[in-house]
Amino acid sequence: MPAMQNNNPISQNLLDNIKSPDDIKNLSVEQLLRLSDEIRSFILDVVSVHPGHLGASLGVVELTVALHHVFNAPCDKIVWDVGHQAYSHKILTGRKERFHTLRQRGGVSGFPSPEESEYDAFATGHASTSISAVLGMAKAAELAGDANRNHIAVIGDGGLTGGMAFEAFNNIAGSNVLIVLNDNGIAIDKNTGIIGDYLKKLPLEGDRVNLFENMGIRYFGPVDGHDVKGLITILNKVKTIEGPKLLHVITTKGKGFKKAEQDQTRFHAPGRFDRQTGEIINKKPGTASFPEIAGQTLVALAANNSKIVAVTPAMITGSSLQDFQKQFPRRIFDTGIAEQHAVTFSAGLAASGYKPFCAVYSTFLQRAYDQVIHDVALQKLPVVFAIDRAGLAGEDGATHQGVFDLAFMRSIPNMVVSAPMDEQDLRNMLYTASRYNKAPFAVRYSKNRGMDKLPEKDFEEIPVGKGRKLEAGENIALVTLGYAGILARKAIGELKKENMFPAHYDMRFLKPLDEEMLAEVFSRYRDIVTIEDGTVKGGFGDAVLAFKQKHGFNNRVSILGVPDRFIAHGTRAELYEACGYGPVAIYNKIKELAGS
Repeated sequence: MPAMQNNNPISQNLLDNIKSPDDIKNLSVEQLLRLSDEIRSFILDVVSVHPGHLGASLGVVELTVALHHVFNAPCDKIVWDVGHQAYSHKILTGRKERFHTLRQRGGVSGFPSPEESEYDAFATGHASTSISAVLGMAKAAELAGDANRNHIAVIGDGGLTGGMAFEAFNNIAGSNVLIVLNDNGIAIDKNTGIIGDYLKKLPLEGDRVNLFENMGIRYFGPVDGHDVKGLITILNKVKTIEGPKLLHVITTKGKGFKKAEQDQTRFHAPGRFDRQTGEIINKKPGTASFPEIAGQTLVALAANNSKIVAVTPAMITGSSLQDFQKQFPRRIFDTGIAEQHAVTFSAGLAASGYKPFCAVYSTFLQRAYDQVIHDVALQKLPVVFAIDRAGLAGEDGATHQGVFDLAFMRSIPNMVVSAPMDEQDLRNMLYTASRYNKAPFAVRYSKNRGMDKLPEKDFEEIPVGKGRKLEAGENIALVTLGYAGILARKAIGELKKENMFPAHYDMRFLKPLDEEMLAEVFSRYRDIVTIEDGTVKGGFGDAVLAFKQKHGFNNRVSILGVPDRFIAHGTRAELYEACGYGPVAIYNKIKELAGS
C-alpha cells in the first residue's frame, strides 16, 4: 500500500505541483482531500467559462484521485465510460495548463483520446464499451506474458444499461480485470429500468448474494465514492485479488456545487454559468433549435394521433422530449443507453400498429445499424427515425460528429432519407413522416438554430422524393441537402453584392432522389456544386455523381462536405470552414468556378 503520510508541509496550492499521477503517490490523506477540493474548484473555474460536461466530472473527483494514487497509469490501463467523467483524470495527467482550451479547436478534448495522451488508454465517447475494451487489453497482456499490469474499467450506472456491458460480462470469466461501477443514479435524465432499481437494492442484500457474484464476479461495496481514505483502502485490497471483480461506488453527480447537485440534468452540460451563483448564462435569445422544434412538433402531432409514440435511448432531455413526456407519459419510452434495443423495440411497436418516432443522435444510431436494416427496413415497418445532432456536432469532437448517417442510411433498401433545411421544413417533414406508412422514414436535422424564422403553425405534407428550387441563377447551381442549404444562403447573400447569382436548389431528400429536378439542373447550368453536412464518401454528392454518369451529362460537379477523415472538436462554424463547406468556403468556391 502506498505511504499515506509524509513530512512535507501542505502546499498552499497542491494542484499547481501535480504534473503527473506520480506526484500524488506519497501525499497524505489530508493532502489528497485538499487536492480533491482544488481539482473540483479548478473544474468549476474552467467549465463555467469554457463549457463542457460538468456534473459527471464533479462527481468522480475523489474516485479519480484514489485510482491514480493506488494504480500506476499509464502502465495500468484505466478506461473511463462514458469519457465525459474524465476531466479530473486529464488534469492529473499533465493537461492542467491546457485545460482552459477544453473542447476548443486544437485544444483539450472533452473525451479521452489516446492521440492526446498516453494516459488515455481508450477513446470512449460512447457508453458501455469499457468492460469489453479492458477485457481485450487484459487478454492481450496475458498472451504477452505481462502479469504486471492492472486493467480497470470505470463505468457509470447509465453505461451499465447498455447491452454491450453484459456481453462483456458473459465473456469475463477468469480475466484479471477490475470494474469500478460509478453509481450516481442518473445519466442525463434519471435512469430508467430494472438495472438502476436493482443497484439501489444491493446495500440491502449484502455483498455476496447478487447478480455479479452469480456471474462469477467478486462484488465489493457499495462504498462512499467521496471518501478518499476508504477508496484507497478498498482499491488496495481488490487490486491483489485475482480474477474479475466489481467495486460498487456511490457518488453524487455535481458533487460540491449546490446548483449542480440540485439540478443534475441541466448541469450535465450546462453551457456557461456564473461561477458563484450557478446561474446559467443564456445565449442570445432567438428561435428554437432544430431539436427543440422537433420536440414541439411531436407533441402537436401526437395530440391528433393517438398511435404516435416516442422512443429514445436515454436522451429525453437531449432530444427535447420533456414536453412530450409531460403531455403523454404513457406514450414515451426511455430504453436506457441501448440503441439497438431502442430500434428493435420501435420495430415491435410499428409491427403492432403504432407509429413510433425513434429520436436518436446520429452518432448513436451508428450503433444500431444492423437493427435498422434487419428489424425495420427489411420488414418495411413504418418507424420514423428522428436523427438528432446530424452533421458536424461541434465541441464534442470526433466521437460525436454525426456525419455518417446520410451515407449509411442511403444504402438501405425501403428507406426514405430526408434532411429538411429550415424550421418550417422540419415541421412539415415530421408531419409527412407521420402520415407515411409504406416503409421507414428518416428525418435528419442539426443541433443548430435555423434561419431565425418562426415556423407556421399549420402543417403541409411534402411530396416524398421532391425538392424545391429556391432561386434561379446563372451558370452555377448550388444543390444542397439539409442544413447545408442555410450555409449556402449566407454565401449567396455575399455573392449577390458582387453581382454573382448562382442558382440554389434544396433537394430535401437523399432517397428517393428528385431526378426530375436534377435533370433540370444539369440541363441549365454549367457547374453544379453539391453541399452536404455529412461525409462526401457515399453521401449526397456521390448520389448526384451517380445520376450524372447514369444519364451521360458532362457538367462539372464539385462536391463540398465532410472529408474522408475523423473531425476533431471545435465550434461548428470553425469546422464548417475547415471542412470546406462553410459560407466563406462556398463563397470562395463560387468565385473560383466563375473565373474558370
